Amino acid sequence: MSEYIFSVFPNENFVDLGLYQFGWEQCAPSHSFGPAARNHYLFHYCLSGTGTLYAENNRKESGTFQIKSGQGFMLFPHQVCTYIADHKFPWEYVWLEFDGLRVREALELTGLKPEQPVYRARYKDISEEMKEQMLYIVNHKEESPFHLIGHLYLFIDGLVRSSTSARPGKSGGLRDFYIKEAFSFIEQNFQNDISVEDIAASCGLNRSYFGKIFHENMGKTPQEFLISYRMTKATELLKLTAFSIGDIGNAVGYPNQLHFSRAFKSVYGISPRQWRYEHREKKL
Repeated sequence: MSEYIFSVFPNENFVDLGLYQFGWEQCAPSHSFGPAARNHYLFHYCLSGTGTLYAENNRKESGTFQIKSGQGFMLFPHQVCTYIADHKFPWEYVWLEFDGLRVREALELTGLKPEQPVYRARYKDISEEMKEQMLYIVNHKEESPFHLIGHLYLFIDGLVRSSTSARPGKSGGLRDFYIKEAFSFIEQNFQNDISVEDIAASCGLNRSYFGKIFHENMGKTPQEFLISYRMTKATELLKLTAFSIGDIGNAVGYPNQLHFSRAFKSVYGISPRQWRYEHREKKL
């Protein structure tokens, strides 16, 4: 019989790095999960025992990976996976589900990717620190969201520094400057009728070149990022205010309520009204 701890993070207002859920489980023999896919990054660290991960790569080909104590595995957004505890020595693991604007960039430094999802520690002492950060989050769910996000940053730092496949960070130089300028422009103007051309112009670049370097650094187009940013702001207003759906849409750059509802549903799969209802229900 499995034993587990499971918690949902109470706050979704962190854009750079956010936490969604976390937990610990001592699995029963042959206990399995999947096939399933997540909307965010999900990292498991094996504390004891062994198990098997079956994970699709970007070409929809399935790989098989044996995981043992002291190793871990990363599940990527929308990656279909199944994982099964060993029938003799079932694993005990801790996990964190997270996402954010800077996560993809950080994970590139670890070398982890859909076709190579297994984490192996290069530096045991740093890996131990990383594990302790995960366990701290799981065992301190009553702490404030800011407190837990601080430990999530320490976990990401440990993951990057301890990975065997970690690669030196690329020197961003001028490109990093352009991306930061774009972020700043979006943060200050997302509520207005801005276009990708406007964002590129704020950086002094033409749309084509700006779109290329933005996608290479962020893994999504400027338009996709702008929509995602606006929808994140919309969820804050839906959760924290009593504003009407039309007023919230207008506040995040959609004067037409129908257009706002369509954009919101394309990101979250449900209407703004339904999202508000479901998340208010969780508070009761």
